[in-house]
Amino acid sequence: MSICGLRRSVMAVVIAAAALGVVRLARADAIEDFYRGRSISIVIGYGVGGGYDTYARLLGRHLGKHIPGNPSMVPQNMPGAGGLKATQYLYGVAPKDGTAIGTVARGQPLTPLLLGDKSFDPLRLTWIGSVTDEASLCLSWGTSRVKNWQDLLTKDVLFGGEGQGADPDMFATALNRIFGTRIKIITGYHSTRELTLGMERGEIEGVCGISASTLISQQPEWVARKTVNLLVQMAARKDERFSSVPLIGDLVQNDEQRKVIGLVIAGQAIARPFFAPPDVPEDRKTALRAAFDATMKDPEFRADAQRSNMDVNPMPGADMEAFLKNLYATPKDVVQKASAAIQIGR
Repeated sequence: MSICGLRRSVMAVVIAAAALGVVRLARADAIEDFYRGRSISIVIGYGVGGGYDTYARLLGRHLGKHIPGNPSMVPQNMPGAGGLKATQYLYGVAPKDGTAIGTVARGQPLTPLLLGDKSFDPLRLTWIGSVTDEASLCLSWGTSRVKNWQDLLTKDVLFGGEGQGADPDMFATALNRIFGTRIKIITGYHSTRELTLGMERGEIEGVCGISASTLISQQPEWVARKTVNLLVQMAARKDERFSSVPLIGDLVQNDEQRKVIGLVIAGQAIARPFFAPPDVPEDRKTALRAAFDATMKDPEFRADAQRSNMDVNPMPGADMEAFLKNLYATPKDVVQKASAAIQIGR
């Protein structure tokens, strides 16, 4: 190539790079112009005071400053049907312009797969990120006859639930079907806070599905004073803060049980999920995901979480999307067995 030709090629590259920079700047300006002076609703599928509510309000205190235009964040509790009410609202009613996000039970994204719910398609939702993964605990009140895993297999016990598709209902039902535990469920509670109050009032003896982070942040004295009996960890990996409490995967008796219970507890990997409705414009989707990722690294956010003993081990939105696509490719025979294990009333 001649010197003249080389110069033309270099000039073309410089012009193209400059043009690309202008386009990116214009897009950033458009995002900033859109969000400036606006608010973003954070729809929370549970009542005030529970773990999902606490994580949503934690995120809401910091996310806005990482979104161009710095919109205000407005929490909106919408409890009902284990988070399904909020999911359906975000899927079919909420604005699709990037001004509404939400959080619901970690098991909700799996309900179309495992429970045949056709009211929403989780693969169409705009996944923004999950603040942390989680181990959930099955526990009983200190006065209950059920003190450990072996007691669950041999003694009747009354546990609380939140509705089909919520962890306390799915986990308790799965333990009954797969392992032969003797849990009876009273459902209809709207939050972890309501469930814990139910135990304190003697309405129920326990819960199978209280997040470890929620227990530590909201009821640390229960652990210190042994007010509750910790029975089993429902998670893919053990929370070593409760090293003496068995992991459900270590209690399975064959490979089939391992695969089925593995699918039932798969939502633990995206324990504090945040998403927006389908069809959010691509540039705003990118902005929301970038803001979430920046918030997870924000020292002020981290310090805020630490003050409240809240775990932070995030999964980006793109990884959540890939994770769910992989789950929905699970072999049909495993899906059918997991579905049969968690459906209430079958």
